[in-house]
Amino acid sequence: MSTHFPFTAVVGQDDLQLALLLNAVSPRIGGVLVRGEKGTAKSTAVRALAALLPEVEVVVGCRFSCDPVKPDPACPDGPHEPAFETRPSRMVELPVGASEDRLVGALDIERALSEGVKAFEPGLLADAHRGILYVDEVNLLHDHLVDLLLDAAAMGASYVEREGVSVRHAARFLLVGTMNPEEGELRPQLLDRFGLTVEVAASREPDQRVEVVRRRLAYDDDPAGFAARWADEEADVRQRIVAARELLPSVVLGDGALLQIAATCAAFEVDGMRADIVMARTATALAAWAGRTEVLAEDVRRAALLALPHRRRRNPFDAPGLDEDRLDETLEEFAEPPRNANDPGDSNDPDHSGDPGDSPDEDPDPGPDGPGGGGRPPAPESDGPQGGEGGAPPQSGEGVPAQAPAAGEQSAVRAAEPFRTKVLSVPGLGEGAAGRRSRARTEHGRTTGARRPRGALTKLHLAATVQAAAPHQRTRGRSGPGLVVRRDDLRQATREGREGNLVLFVVDASGSMAARQRMGAVKGAVLSLLLDAYQRRDKVGLVTFRGSAADVALPPTSSVDAAAARLESLPTGGRTPLAAGLLKAHDVLRVERLRDPARRPLVVVVTDGRATGGPEPVALAGRAARLFAAEGLASVVVDCESGHVRLGLAGRLAGELGGTAVTLDELRADSIAGLVRDVQGTQRTSGRAA
Repeated sequence: MSTHFPFTAVVGQDDLQLALLLNAVSPRIGGVLVRGEKGTAKSTAVRALAALLPEVEVVVGCRFSCDPVKPDPACPDGPHEPAFETRPSRMVELPVGASEDRLVGALDIERALSEGVKAFEPGLLADAHRGILYVDEVNLLHDHLVDLLLDAAAMGASYVEREGVSVRHAARFLLVGTMNPEEGELRPQLLDRFGLTVEVAASREPDQRVEVVRRRLAYDDDPAGFAARWADEEADVRQRIVAARELLPSVVLGDGALLQIAATCAAFEVDGMRADIVMARTATALAAWAGRTEVLAEDVRRAALLALPHRRRRNPFDAPGLDEDRLDETLEEFAEPPRNANDPGDSNDPDHSGDPGDSPDEDPDPGPDGPGGGGRPPAPESDGPQGGEGGAPPQSGEGVPAQAPAAGEQSAVRAAEPFRTKVLSVPGLGEGAAGRRSRARTEHGRTTGARRPRGALTKLHLAATVQAAAPHQRTRGRSGPGLVVRRDDLRQATREGREGNLVLFVVDASGSMAARQRMGAVKGAVLSLLLDAYQRRDKVGLVTFRGSAADVALPPTSSVDAAAARLESLPTGGRTPLAAGLLKAHDVLRVERLRDPARRPLVVVVTDGRATGGPEPVALAGRAARLFAAEGLASVVVDCESGHVRLGLAGRLAGELGGTAVTLDELRADSIAGLVRDVQGTQRTSGRAA
């Protein structure tokens, strides 16, 4: 008997369950992205869905699960015999650390060269064909793997090419990804490729939380018995999925509903046409799920709430959301006229009630801080941002509770508009995680040389392989036109691309930074660098110093929007303990080096260079800076000094650090002031790193 946690036993995740079921009815919707805090049954609901999918008929012996009624003509295991068998739908899980070959499959290059055969080992995409492909923590998956995954989901096929040898096979699956936004966001381009998205959060209702705990404990005590108690309900849902699939081709998407879909996407300024198509498919699946053959306005509204929130995200600091008041206004404006002109209450919108001339007392869109202002959730009650990653940070600086400033402290100021920054990179050649900042040896990029393979061969260097095999052809008894190649001749291509780094911001929040209203411009500059770090796939951390001490405002994380929120709420005031800030940053880097030794750091110190906190502040700051120089840590100082009289203290600090200094103006990518600055311009640091 199955001991899976029953799908129908999951408590309090109505939107999540509906989105999964709609994709089970119509996989062409494009999958589901599930966003939510940890411990909210995201994975439980996804894994339980597999038991609800109807069984599939497959060709006997086909590793690619071909449909016997309509087999894939390009299947690597074809041509097929007519025999078939029935098996349950699979749920295949893609690990975050999976390689490209594990995802799409691998060609045996040695046999392809020496024997001329296409020996192909299927990957996870083949295993997931006609089933579910589940990616937990999809936001931590390497971008090139996400691109391959979404391309296969969109085309319904997977292509594997190695040195002129190509294999194609069908890959149609229900794609489900889960993620915790605290650990970083997906790029907007990747968000758009998921059909639907849902936000899940733990219930605040005590009765519902009690029921969750009760069911989980019951399952742990007797998994088989617990599953048996929910078997009848699961069977009913399975039958409903089958019925909805059969009804789906008969569902009519009328011109009125199609106009509402197009008007809604246009009203919310959604880029491209994918949202319109996804909404149409979702609304059709909703009608089939309800047992109807006609799409109603309520289906369009529900489809919009599932398909549009993640497509409204314009940059990593925006919180996904949808203004429901504006949605209702758009649907009402483009609703079809009543069928009976003598009955004004007969409307296509089943939720509409009352006199059509009635209107709410309040303004439906009073502004960004009112009921119609972007659909942002209310600010959580909190004592302010915490130093660790455990608490969910406020989005985009919104909802940060105001605190009474302490003596000598000024309240937080809003950041200026971000801008495109010049590229700051770490010198030398790294081997860290794939990204877009500094030079590194990577799996992808331009070929720079060849070496003997360590383990399985993945990227063949053909010229080097031929060169290694050529001198031995006579001794190997070559008699025909082919080249006799042995495993010792194979050469792996070495490639150079870009890596992501740890960008640690050390921000001066002392009283001197607040002078002449500089802090707004400083925050705008740091926000610009954070946006650049997001685009280049970096981890970021934030250390601030003011008064008499330094604090880790945000430990190193992939969530740049969390760093932006902490920065937005940063107050200023007090003296300038520069040495404390540098020592705190050095300690953060020491700990992070133990956790992730391959990821190289870039320290960005944002200050005017003054040091006034503690005994002998200037001398102590100099000694702290020389620690960075002694260890060859790449650094850049953003000089925030302003006014006609400049002391040049930031430049001296950069010299002590072994890095370079740039002004706020020089940081802009379109700036013509001075020469183009880059961390790689520091000869001494470059020599050490090399």
